[in-house]
Amino acid sequence: MLYLRTFGELRMTDTTGNALAYPAKALLTIAYLFTCADHALTRQEIAAFLWFDAEPDQAGLNLRKLISRVRQIDDGDGGPLEITQSGVRLRKAVLSADLQVFDEARPPMEKLKAISALLQRDFAGSVRSVNKAIDSWIARQQEIHLTKMRQVFMEAAGSATSTDDLRIVSGAAVQILEQNPADEPVRAILRSLPGIAVSRPLAATQSFQTFAEVRQAFVDRDQPEQRGFGRLPRLVLLPPTSQGGITGLQVAAALIEDVTIELCALQNLSIVAPHTAEQIRRDSDKAATIARHSISYLLDTRHSGEGLYAQLVFFPTDEVIWAMRFPMDAATLPTQRRLIAQHLASSVVDELARNEQGRLSLEADPQAYHSYLVGASLIGKLTLPHIRRARSAFKEALKYNRGFAPAFTGLARTYTSEWLVTAQGNGELLNLAERNAMKAIEHDEISAGGFRELGVTKLYLGDVDESVAALSHAEDLSPHFADVIYSHADTLVHASRPRDALEKIKKAIALNPLAPDSYLWCAAGASYFLEQYEDAVGFVEAMKDKTPAHRIASASCAMMGDRRRAHVYRQRAAALNPVFDVEKWLSVVPFKEQWQKDLYREGLLKAGF
Repeated sequence: MLYLRTFGELRMTDTTGNALAYPAKALLTIAYLFTCADHALTRQEIAAFLWFDAEPDQAGLNLRKLISRVRQIDDGDGGPLEITQSGVRLRKAVLSADLQVFDEARPPMEKLKAISALLQRDFAGSVRSVNKAIDSWIARQQEIHLTKMRQVFMEAAGSATSTDDLRIVSGAAVQILEQNPADEPVRAILRSLPGIAVSRPLAATQSFQTFAEVRQAFVDRDQPEQRGFGRLPRLVLLPPTSQGGITGLQVAAALIEDVTIELCALQNLSIVAPHTAEQIRRDSDKAATIARHSISYLLDTRHSGEGLYAQLVFFPTDEVIWAMRFPMDAATLPTQRRLIAQHLASSVVDELARNEQGRLSLEADPQAYHSYLVGASLIGKLTLPHIRRARSAFKEALKYNRGFAPAFTGLARTYTSEWLVTAQGNGELLNLAERNAMKAIEHDEISAGGFRELGVTKLYLGDVDESVAALSHAEDLSPHFADVIYSHADTLVHASRPRDALEKIKKAIALNPLAPDSYLWCAAGASYFLEQYEDAVGFVEAMKDKTPAHRIASASCAMMGDRRRAHVYRQRAAALNPVFDVEKWLSVVPFKEQWQKDLYREGLLKAGF
């Protein structure tokens, strides 16, 4: 008896479990025939399916070549395909498949468990998109599988009594809701299960309802440019990683599954099922996978000796909007797990509801928002071409919406970034930055962005105290916004508080572990003024683009007495800015106390600037 596996990797095995070396299109033909009513098709039908875009004669020739290869593999009547001059039929007597689980006569709970496990892998997952016929067949089969799973779920849900049964039913509900968040009968059953508490996040649920009504109002306008605006916010909860081989990772992962189920019981929120989240966690290109799944938010979790650390990230702008650490004491965790899960779920929902209002105001003007996102993707790269391209994108956003606060915020940042990178002390750039920061605050006074840019600009204008005040206010508005914390840290360096600055920039890096170069540059500066020169060079070396930090690295090496490395960094800096003048630069860089200028001058002069 041969066995056909269609979920995950498409393959066929013999009685000993060894995979048979069938061509990929032959396996696809077998799977296709298995789903056909009579398990038989004409040659023309199979050729049109496999080579949908080819001319009929070419498709027929391709099929004849495929059949020739199959006949070389099959031994008489032992093969799965009965091939005639007119058609191809499946020999069901010699073949079974994982697809049969959907039609087997089993007790509902047992059948639901089997189907749920099967659907944790993608149907025909190893089949790449080839043509419309194959893609449509796969999509149609996925719909059929989900419908059958839902039918079995409805039969099994009422008989769930044991802990294992409840886990099977709740897990299946999450899978169904991942594909169809609007399935309220399934959500109602999930809410009714013992251990699912949804009373605490009621206020946030009502907030989501308000936002849903706003979304629907835009959808009802039936404007083409609003396409996609009305979709529910989509959240993935990534399973925790472990730091330092700490035990308890399995319990932490189970806790995140509890939170996932908790959130699935809420309306107006689309949750990615745990098995998909696990695949995303393992994916080498998470960003591309997250974008492909249309995910708006991700909850990233890490387990260490200090407990479970969770941070909620708004993916389109890579903004950390919330973070918290939960203690996971081994002695109390068994009794506290549900309470921790409910607390975590409530916190996430509250932050999502708050952030959605801002997201809706952005997406309400999609053309401006799109241009803004283009600029935001460029501004993190501290080179003049990227900075100026970002500026053009932000100006484009303002053409669509003259009061678009995020675009003013972005413009302000391009001017301060250019002032910093060129190191020419151009006061006009700072005046433009301040003007745009004030416009951002004028149009959105509750957003941290405008105050952040005002604080940065005030720093470079020499108003260190005003800079600290503005950035402290920005951090109060968004206490988990890593970019705001970075800017606050940078200002503290110039306010002659490098120790506080280093502590704060390390917090920003913890919130945003894949930190942009600007974070590392700030950490290098703080380390230099703490006379931790080796650490300063280490932060520079960790930067992807080290060009903005060649001067601080050269000065650090010179202060350590490493003249060779200091010379290398100085040469690189000189190649980028051959007219750099130490005294002119120190005259415009704001340091609150003279000792910082003296220490920086000493390092630069020792390096040969």
